Amino acid sequence: MEAELRAVEFGHRAGAGFVRLFLSAAFRAEIATADRWTQRSRLASPEDSERGLWDVTTSGPRDIWAEIQDVAGGPWPGCAPRTLTDRRCDVNTETTPTTGPSDAAGRPPVRAATSADAGAITRMRSAYVLPAPFTDDWLRLSTDMLAPRLTPQGDARAFVIDAPDGTLAACALGLISPVLPAPAYPRGRAARVQIAATRPEFRRRGYARAVVTALLDHLADAEDVTLFELHTSPEAAPLYRELGFNGNPALMRMTRHRQPADTGAVPRAQPVTTWVPPQVYADSLPRAAAYVCLYVTDGNDRPLQLHSVYSPGHPWHMIGGAMDLGERPWDAVVRECREETGMSAVGPPRLLATVFGVPRAQRPYSTLQLIFDGGRLTAEQIRGITPNPREHDEVRVLSLAEWEALMPARDFVRLRAVEEARRTGVAAYVDTWGNA
Repeated sequence: MEAELRAVEFGHRAGAGFVRLFLSAAFRAEIATADRWTQRSRLASPEDSERGLWDVTTSGPRDIWAEIQDVAGGPWPGCAPRTLTDRRCDVNTETTPTTGPSDAAGRPPVRAATSADAGAITRMRSAYVLPAPFTDDWLRLSTDMLAPRLTPQGDARAFVIDAPDGTLAACALGLISPVLPAPAYPRGRAARVQIAATRPEFRRRGYARAVVTALLDHLADAEDVTLFELHTSPEAAPLYRELGFNGNPALMRMTRHRQPADTGAVPRAQPVTTWVPPQVYADSLPRAAAYVCLYVTDGNDRPLQLHSVYSPGHPWHMIGGAMDLGERPWDAVVRECREETGMSAVGPPRLLATVFGVPRAQRPYSTLQLIFDGGRLTAEQIRGITPNPREHDEVRVLSLAEWEALMPARDFVRLRAVEEARRTGVAAYVDTWGNA
C-alpha cells in the first residue's frame, strides 16, 4: 500500500458527501508550499470486504500513516481490535462517548430561532452549505439582511439546536413566499427550505431530522404553508423522501395540508401532485453532455488521430466533438468532420461504440459518446486533411501498438474497443471512460 499526502479543495466528509473542505488560511499556505511525500505502509492492504473510516483532525502536516500503524495494535479502552479498518467498541466501559445536547427525554432540544440567531445561522450557511465560505463583509451583509426577516413580520422561519459552547449545533431555515393557489396548495403559500446544516462533530445524532421536522411542522401548522420545495445533495435526499418530499435532489417538492380537528368524521383524501413546469423539471435533471466521434483508418486499418492543442489529459482525439442542442448525432458527425478536417463524412451511419463517462471533479457532469465508422481513407485523402489550428495541430496514422505508447490507458481502452467493433461487427460498450 502506498499513499501520497497532498492538499485538496474537495473531498468526502462523513455525513456530508462530496463537499468543499475548509482549512485555515495558514494551513492552506503551508500545504501549498510543502513538498509532497510518499511513504510505503508497513501493513498489508486491507481486504476488499473491509470497511472503515478514519477521521483525522489536525492543524498541520503530520505522519498520518505512522500514526495509523501505531494505533492499529491498540490498546483502545473499551475496544476489541480486529483489523486496521474494523474495530468493535463496547460502550459500557470506563470510556464515556462524546454526546451532544439533548432534553430530559433524550431528544434533541430544538427551539425556534429569533433575529438574534441571524449571525449564527449565516455562519452555518457559510461553513457547511455554500461551495465557498463568505468573506467577513458578506457575513455582515447576509446577517443584516436575515435578522429582520426572522421576526414575526418577516418571511423567514428557522429552528436550531444550541451547542454546548454557545454556537449552533444544527439549524434549518425556510423562506415563505406567496404563490397562485391551486388544488394542491389552496392557501397560496409556499416555502423553500433554504438551509439545513449540522456541524460535523454533531452529525449522525438525528439533529438534521429534528430541526427540519420542526420547521416543516411549524410552516404547515402555524403559517398555512402547503407547498414545500428544496434543493439538496444526493446523500441527503433519502431523509427528505422520508419526510414526504418527491423528485430529484436538484428540486424536491411536497404538498402538505394542516390536519383538521378530530371530529370523528372520516377525513377526505388530500390532493397530491408532483407536477412541475417543463423548464423547472428540465433544470432539475442530472447534467450530461453528448458527443460524437468518427473512427477512420488508412487502407491497412491503422487508426487516424488528431493531436489536441487544448486537452493535455486527452492528447490524441478521434474526429468529433460535442453535439449542439437538438442536433441529430449523424448531423453532428458531418459538421464536426467538416470543421476539424475539411472532409465530408459519407454515410450511411454505422454505429461502432457507445462510451459513457462518469462525472469528475473538473467535469461535473456525465458524458455519452457515440462513435461512428468513417471508413478507410486513401493516402491522398489523408494528405488532404487540414486540421483546424484552434483545435488540432497534427494528424497521425499509427498501428495500435504505437498508439498504446502515446495514449493514456483510458484513451487506448476506447480506441482498442472501437477497432475490435469494426473488425468483429459487434458494437462496443465502454462505461469506464474518465474513471482514471
